[in-house]
Amino acid sequence: MEDKEKLDAYLDQVDELDEEILEKLEKRLALMKDIAITRKKLGYRITDPERARRKIDEITEKSDDELEVYGRQFYSSISDFTADYQRKYTEGETDLVKRIKEARENTPKLFPEKARVACQGVMGAYSQEACEGIFKRPLITYFRSFDDVFEAIQSGECDYGILPLENSTAGSVNRVYDLMTKHDFHIVRSIKVKVDHNLFVKPGTKLEDIREIYSHEQALMQCSGYLEKFKNVELKKYVNTAGAAKMVANSDRNDVAAIASYECGRIYGLECLDEAIQDSGLNYTMFICIGRDLQIFPGAYKSSMMLTTPHKPGALYNILALFYALGINIVKLESRPIPDRDFDFMFYFDIDSDVWSDSFIRLMNTIQSVSDDFRYLGSYIEKA
Repeated sequence: MEDKEKLDAYLDQVDELDEEILEKLEKRLALMKDIAITRKKLGYRITDPERARRKIDEITEKSDDELEVYGRQFYSSISDFTADYQRKYTEGETDLVKRIKEARENTPKLFPEKARVACQGVMGAYSQEACEGIFKRPLITYFRSFDDVFEAIQSGECDYGILPLENSTAGSVNRVYDLMTKHDFHIVRSIKVKVDHNLFVKPGTKLEDIREIYSHEQALMQCSGYLEKFKNVELKKYVNTAGAAKMVANSDRNDVAAIASYECGRIYGLECLDEAIQDSGLNYTMFICIGRDLQIFPGAYKSSMMLTTPHKPGALYNILALFYALGINIVKLESRPIPDRDFDFMFYFDIDSDVWSDSFIRLMNTIQSVSDDFRYLGSYIEKA
């Protein structure tokens, strides 16, 4: 038999085995459904993790050494999606899914044009630009810190808050991610803001006069290439770019500068020595708009969530496999250490999935049971 004929014969055998596997899988799922229904009638827990773990160990023992890891992985996957199948027939919709469906129905059909909005910084901050890109007539209150923005939402002082989450060149705003683990909120919209940094001084100050340059930590990082030419100049972190511009404008010194937006220079009467000094011309910052209540406005296709995983091998893999099985695309996966907890990490997910789709509802109905400390942050539209 020629090699081509051998290959065709092998493939035919694989096809036959695949059909047998599918047939037996269907029979197994039907039995597991009956088992789950019976366990529920008896008042038992629907799934039996201890038995599943013993079965995985038995499979491992029976496997050849070379195939041990594959057998363990294969049975673990079967065990996980079987549990999902059982819950579908015994537990119905979770409270989370009921909340999501209620929010879809009760949220106003139009996003508000006017609202009380909390922004971190002062007038001219990039958060103001993000805010005005989301709301047509915002009533902005400025707060000193990101924490204050969260507090303003929780207390009801403001309806919504604007927070930077990630920059295309400098990466994630870690402070915001850390605060997200401590506060209750929901994301209702996001927006990308083009960031152009400029070097500002008080009128009359020359480049050679500058001894200190102030700006937000992220802005300094985004302009690191340009700043290399200032050999004897001290770079100073400031709470935000607009605040740095305001501080320079109010200072009695003529040897300080600020990196901020062009709008800041106009507002505070500063002179621009250099324009567009960021390292990348494609410099964008992603801002999120948060609110206290869960609101899902029409057209929502992007969703965010945070979770921790059990401390066992394959825990994160099993969660990722769930996204894969449902055909849901993960567009962002971020891990952050949980403050005040040694070696515990929170995983942040952004996904693309129509909030009205069956796959999204199935994900929300299942993911809480396979993760620890799960938090659904909201579904929303992202403005470009």
